[in-house]
Amino acid sequence: MTAEQPPAPRHRTPPEHTHPRDVPLQSALAALADPVRITLVREIGEAQDWTRACGSFDVPVRKAALSHHFAVLRSAGLIEQRDHGAKRFNRLRRPEFDERFPGLLDLVLREAPDGGDPAPAP
Repeated sequence: MTAEQPPAPRHRTPPEHTHPRDVPLQSALAALADPVRITLVREIGEAQDWTRACGSFDVPVRKAALSHHFAVLRSAGLIEQRDHGAKRFNRLRRPEFDERFPGLLDLVLREAPDGGDPAPAP
């Protein structure tokens, strides 16, 4: 009779991050060209750092597609992620991104969510 083995601990690979200083303008623009990614950036930017878990966003994509969107945002230097238990939390890298691309996030975040006229500047 053999004793049942406990399940192996689940370890996931920590996310890889690209610093905004290493991001070409074309990559930053491509990352910000997708409506789902703009929604993610907007919502992360409105929250306090490290308070939004990946599963807390109401976007019309499946989990695998959402993971891809987060990877694109990380590789464009827009977000930073860290794991805490089973959840992965996000932070907008606004100061670093603004240093590399001054005004770009302001323009993107100021645009109306429906792609219409920009919202008034604060």
